[in-house]
Amino acid sequence: MRIDLTGKTALVTGSTQGIGAAIATGLVRAGARVGINGRGEGSVAAAIERMDDERIDAGREAGEHLRYDLVAAPGDVSTDEGCEQVLRMLPHVDILVNNLGIFGAKPPLEIEDDEWRRYFEVNVLAAVRLTRAYLPGMRERGWGRIQYIASDSAVVIPAEMIHYGMSKTALLAVSRGFAKEAAGSGVTINSVIAGPTHTGGVEDFVYQLVDRDLPWEEAQREFMRLHRPQSLLQRLIEPEEIANLVVYLSSPFASATTGAAVRVDGGYVDSIIP
Repeated sequence: MRIDLTGKTALVTGSTQGIGAAIATGLVRAGARVGINGRGEGSVAAAIERMDDERIDAGREAGEHLRYDLVAAPGDVSTDEGCEQVLRMLPHVDILVNNLGIFGAKPPLEIEDDEWRRYFEVNVLAAVRLTRAYLPGMRERGWGRIQYIASDSAVVIPAEMIHYGMSKTALLAVSRGFAKEAAGSGVTINSVIAGPTHTGGVEDFVYQLVDRDLPWEEAQREFMRLHRPQSLLQRLIEPEEIANLVVYLSSPFASATTGAAVRVDGGYVDSIIP
């Protein structure tokens, strides 16, 4: 299967590192023009430079010239001002991937009101705001893809971060509701339920829960054994494995998949998700 997104413009929020960067790389390799988003101009410029270096290296290995069409789209989309900044740079997109998210461990009774609000603002409302901005244009053009990067924590709420789980559960409701709004328009809207994934931020999170003196491979195994024993994969998922599914859902091949919560969780969720 060759996915060709030539002529399509995508925006991936929170795409300067981790899962977002892997998704952006996957989309641009498929031929899309991709907006790289982060809070600051410096982090966005550094991410674009890094991706371009990877392009050059990959081209040398393949013996060909690879072209990446990357657009700097800095702005804190969890705020009205940051969202407007991004919209000025990318007023129209064909593919919107709402990846931006924060997470962290905290005892449930110690999570204060401001922290609950912050998780909702960043993980949920930012995605709602961008959907509201881009969906009308997609619907008018008769084609579009919107995705929300949710989590297994949406359905298996972790005791150590229920505020994060709450925000990801909300994304499942948001994506299903907007899919109904887009019904029959040629625009598909889905959630991607990602399992525990290996990123720099997750390494920090793992070491909040296991002995910091353990080497990483041992710490990862201990984390999965103690805190994610449901995983059938029995390892952290690599960001590129999440990106592969997102690129497929962004393509014409996924034209009949909408209003869905699609799993790439390593068999972590032990239930059927409607």
